Amino acid sequence: MSLSQLIFIITLFVTIGVFAYSVYRLARFFKLTKKYPISNWGKRVVLVLKIAFGQTKIFRFPFAGLLHAIVFWGFLVILFGSIEMVIDGVFGIHKSLKVLGFFYDIIMGFGDVFAFLIAVAILIFIVRRISHKVKRFDGQEMTPKAHKDAFLALSLIFLLMFSLLGMNSMEAIMNPENPYPVSNFIGSILPFCPCKAEGLYTFFWWMHIELIFIFANILPYSKHFHIFMSIPNVFLSRLEPLGKLNTMESITKELQLMMNPETTYAPQENAEPIRFGIKDCEDVTWKTYMDSLTCTQCGRCTSVCPAAQTGRKLSPRKLMMDLRARMNEKAPHLIKDKNYSDGKSYLNDYISLE
Repeated sequence: MSLSQLIFIITLFVTIGVFAYSVYRLARFFKLTKKYPISNWGKRVVLVLKIAFGQTKIFRFPFAGLLHAIVFWGFLVILFGSIEMVIDGVFGIHKSLKVLGFFYDIIMGFGDVFAFLIAVAILIFIVRRISHKVKRFDGQEMTPKAHKDAFLALSLIFLLMFSLLGMNSMEAIMNPENPYPVSNFIGSILPFCPCKAEGLYTFFWWMHIELIFIFANILPYSKHFHIFMSIPNVFLSRLEPLGKLNTMESITKELQLMMNPETTYAPQENAEPIRFGIKDCEDVTWKTYMDSLTCTQCGRCTSVCPAAQTGRKLSPRKLMMDLRARMNEKAPHLIKDKNYSDGKSYLNDYISLE
């Protein structure tokens, strides 16, 4: 086993360990929430194909939607190359999936084109945030920290694409027969000989894989956790009419008892009092908490909210952001002591009655 192979394996295990801890932490938070029944699995699969992979909803915003779709589809294609890099790093080999032949060349070629398109899209997103001052990007909940989170994620994605194109360009210099249309052109205009390109290829390879590891472990603590959560969240979309309210089992039984006195109903002894509505983070369903983790803080929900558009303080985005913040604050203590109280609550301290 070579030194670089050993370093890679250690780095990979650390990355997986940190990410596993983050997932375990969130899983424990989910256990504090209320139930949310799921049914009609077939229709949900269709929704994933249409909305998640087809990106149909996002095209309601033609320009931004196209850029978002390019980034999403590009990530799916580039994921193939990332998996290959992990295999190569663990086993100390090069281009382990090249045995797939023509299919391999097609995927890697598309990945190269998408890397360039994603880099351009990210630059447009950054310029748009800085110069255009999109109204929905601002609001009482959009603190400097929230804006920094966006720029950090965009910068990391750009560096990921830069390092990938750099790696492919160096390979194009070393091997003229390559599947990279964009990087082949870039390599042709760079003044590097094959021997120098080999060293730069190694540099870009390590830069790219380390950025992947870093980005993966930043995401669970960032609004861009959306990258992992969006597809599951589409699958778990609400299929019932938007105005439908779920009834409480205890109230249903009380009504049945009122309508028919002969109905047998005895409340459980020592049962915890049922709280109607939502006062704190543990009162929401696990699906609502999942929504808060999926939220990218784009502000589209608030921009079309009738109350927000008439000058009211209601902001659906703030509801999601504050729920996530409140859960991060209270959940670790609730896990240790289910009766924990810090004298604060989601309602009033985070969300005002107004």
